[in-house]
Parts: sequence; C-alpha cells; structure tokens
Amino acid sequence: MDRETDEVLDAVGPRLRALRRARGITLADLAVRTGVSESTLSRLESGQRRATLELLLPLARAYDTPLDELVGAPRTGDPRIHLKPIRRAGMVFVPLSRRPGGVHAFKMIIPAEPQPLEPALKTHDGFEWLYVLNGRLRLVVGERDLVLPAGEAAEFDTSLPHWLGSADGGAVELLILFGQHGIRAHVRADHPESH
Repeated sequence: MDRETDEVLDAVGPRLRALRRARGITLADLAVRTGVSESTLSRLESGQRRATLELLLPLARAYDTPLDELVGAPRTGDPRIHLKPIRRAGMVFVPLSRRPGGVHAFKMIIPAEPQPLEPALKTHDGFEWLYVLNGRLRLVVGERDLVLPAGEAAEFDTSLPHWLGSADGGAVELLILFGQHGIRAHVRADHPESH
C-alpha cells in the first residue's frame, strides 16, 4: 500500500473514537446498535484491528454518516467540508473540521427556551475553547457562574464540572474548539506593552 492509504487507515481508529465520544455514545451502546462486539469496537478504535467493510458498514448506519466521511477518505479535489449537524441534549453541533485526532472545531447552537434551563453539570476528558458569536451564554465551570455576551471567549478543562446554556432564554451561537485531554487550542494575540 502507498503511504497516503496507510495514513488514512491508521487514522480510522482515532476518528471513530472521536465520533463516538462527540455523540456521547458508549462502546456498549454502539455494540448493541451495530451487532459488533464491544472488544472488536475497542480494538478498532485503538488501532489494534484494521477497519474492514464488514465492520465499517454497520458503524456508518449507526452514525448515519457516509462511509467516506466515517473513515476520512481523501476527497477527489473537492476542498469543501460537507456539514452534517449532530443533535444532542437539545443542542445542535455542526462539525467544521474532519481531521482525526487533535483539536476539533464545531459551531454550536443553543436554541431559544421560554425559560432559561437550570444547569446540569457534566464532566468528560478534554479541553474546550469557545467564542460566543451571537446571544448571551451562561457558562458554569466548577464554582464559577459567568455570562458571556457575543464577542467573548473562554477556555476550560472539561474534566471540571461544567454546563453551557442560554443566559436569558434567547438562542446562542458559539464556535467551539475541543481537544482530547491535554490538547489545548493555542490562540495568539499581540498585546501592546505597557510603559
């Protein structure tokens, strides 16, 4: 096999793991949905087992994702990313990147609610950077309870209990960069030095 094919095949496992985690699905749930054993799915995600059509087709059906997107097959000259929204916990996540591993980019939409929701804090591995495009975001991280208007950014370790929602019941649109534990988004800004 050529090097490009090897690179695509080596990236399938991390891509599948990132997709499953982004959708909040456990290996046990995925095994039930696909009929593929938990141990096989685990070995596939860790790269200990190579992907085959027999394994990938049930995963593509379970994720409702085209096979070429599932494995990250190189496009034939088309640089566009075909956006496919993911709905989870009443919110919409639109993937803006398709690179396996590393930092993933999403546009997140929190729909308007007649009454602002009460925070339900969660934790998971990773690090998140967000930028509020529109609306007023209520961000709870640990003991901190903040309101971020459009134009503000925040970053936090997602192993801390956290929650994102609307501060006033209106819709909120965000850009999110999410990396697995230890991978942070680096934003560089030049600040004038004080004299």
